[in-house]
Amino acid sequence: MRYAIVIEKAGDNYSAYVPDLPGCIATGASVAETEREIASAIRFHLDGLAEDGIALPEPVPSAGFIEV
Repeated sequence: MRYAIVIEKAGDNYSAYVPDLPGCIATGASVAETEREIASAIRFHLDGLAEDGIALPEPVPSAGFIEV
């Protein structure tokens, strides 16, 4: 599965979350580290849902930018 992620600058580091997986978050010192950490967090989150017998949420592959 392929989930959209959001990475934000957070002070001296970066944070990431997955809109389709509430509560699935990660942080890192760089964007690359944050991407690795959120990938690990997604796997962990999905494994936990599966272990609890909860259906895995289908990803909604929608992202975009708005110019203002």
